[in-house]
Amino acid sequence: MENQELLVGREGPVLTLTINREDKRNSLSPEVLDGICEQLRRGQDDADLRAIVLTAVGTKAFCAGADLASGKAFKPDYSQPRNQGLPQLFRLARESNVPIVGRINGTCMAGGMGLLAMCDMAIAADHALFGLPEVKVGVYPMQVLSMLQHVVPRRRLMELCFTGEPVSAQEALEMGLLNAVVPTAELDAAVQKMIDRLMDKSPTGIRRGKYATYAIEAMSFEESIKFMESQIALMSQTEDSIEGRTAFKEKRKPVWTGR
Repeated sequence: MENQELLVGREGPVLTLTINREDKRNSLSPEVLDGICEQLRRGQDDADLRAIVLTAVGTKAFCAGADLASGKAFKPDYSQPRNQGLPQLFRLARESNVPIVGRINGTCMAGGMGLLAMCDMAIAADHALFGLPEVKVGVYPMQVLSMLQHVVPRRRLMELCFTGEPVSAQEALEMGLLNAVVPTAELDAAVQKMIDRLMDKSPTGIRRGKYATYAIEAMSFEESIKFMESQIALMSQTEDSIEGRTAFKEKRKPVWTGR
């Protein structure tokens, strides 16, 4: 059955996932979460996929977090497997070797901050606000922290969590949540420019590089340097690596195969 709460568009090597719950401030629903998870699973096996753009309809909200009106936001169903919902989405995003680019079209709060953090890069409209307001309703952004702790410096993260107060797009940029902030009218062009900067690079290099970058996150220095040594050896044998070095010597643009 078609998922009306998540719009899926494909243009060549770029997949765009758009949350379609504007009347609910694009809050998270099971349909949205399941839909994004399914697309991330499919993307892992799609050799032609080069980038995923995550965004939402309208200009007011990117994602306001959990749908509080449903009454289910803080009532997990423990009869269901634990690898569902937001935790499963975060796992799949971390496992995905395809770059995820966030197009932040408006306010980004609570669980929406988790979606933002799971993106590898993000560009926001300058009117967007960002925050973790969970303490205002007596809870804490537990699951979201598993993603945000590697993106935002600790003291700024604690400020967001403890005060629950929002920050501007410019402040979010300064604390490392975003790559760029642009006027709303320029958002699509800025995202496209970011995508274009990926398209002429090695697909294999990016996919394997993303995997390695996240793989060493919890390793000690000695573990990570040994792991990276092994990755260099593996990558040097790929067709893209051989083509890249050959093209450099021949002073021409490489023709990537993605293998």
